Amino acid sequence: MGRLSGRVAVITGGTSGIGEGTVALFIEEGAKVVFTGRNAAVGEALADRLGANARFVQGDVRREGDISRVIEAAVTEFGALDVLFNNAGGPTRGELETFTGRDFEDAMNLLLGSVLYGMKHAAPIMKRQGRGAIINTTSVGALRTDMGTYLYSIAKAAVTHATRLAGMELGQHGITVNSISPGGIVTPLFFGGSGANAGLEPAHREAKLEKLAQNLAGITPLHRAGAPRDIAAAAVFLASDDGAFINCHDLVVDGGMVAGGRTSYA
Repeated sequence: MGRLSGRVAVITGGTSGIGEGTVALFIEEGAKVVFTGRNAAVGEALADRLGANARFVQGDVRREGDISRVIEAAVTEFGALDVLFNNAGGPTRGELETFTGRDFEDAMNLLLGSVLYGMKHAAPIMKRQGRGAIINTTSVGALRTDMGTYLYSIAKAAVTHATRLAGMELGQHGITVNSISPGGIVTPLFFGGSGANAGLEPAHREAKLEKLAQNLAGITPLHRAGAPRDIAAAAVFLASDDGAFINCHDLVVDGGMVAGGRTSYA
């Protein structure tokens, strides 16, 4: 039996990269998964491929109503909510002297708002159950000053601290709240996100991913880039009984990148 047998999970941003990999691994481990994303065709195709334990609900994680709807769908369809993986993400625009109000709103709604909305709507359900695991994707950009763009890093740092705050409040109800900080993971985030990735020809997409993997390997002490499954495996651990005594923790999965840091400022 899988480590997540019988558990019901909601995964946001589940149609590409880390989200897609986590949906697949959760199902391999025995979970029933409801996931969301903006691209209906991609989401429905993924759900069809993964079988009866996968459900796709189209939605925009920047909207509280859409987050609430996907969580309600899990309870309606499968009768519980055992795991919430707040994973939605994407690139941000603007630096210290150039960002606009629109840049700020877009970054915070996508990267921070989606997490806060998810925890807000999952908490009452998990409290009634007396159990639950919430996992939030943050970034090594939240830990160092040279590993992410300006607004992206600020938003992810807020996610890391929101995780601690929520874990302190919800732990007494049997709910763990943790985050994962990925390092150099080969995903479409690095060249425009899932939308830009979907518009590429397959051969072009694979060439870009291969080049990205080579570049990330060069800045990672393990001398290889991370894969979405590396983060998915960490999420399975935190969602399973093996991780049941871990709370308010940020699990860094980066091949040693944070320890190494930037080696040249030239």
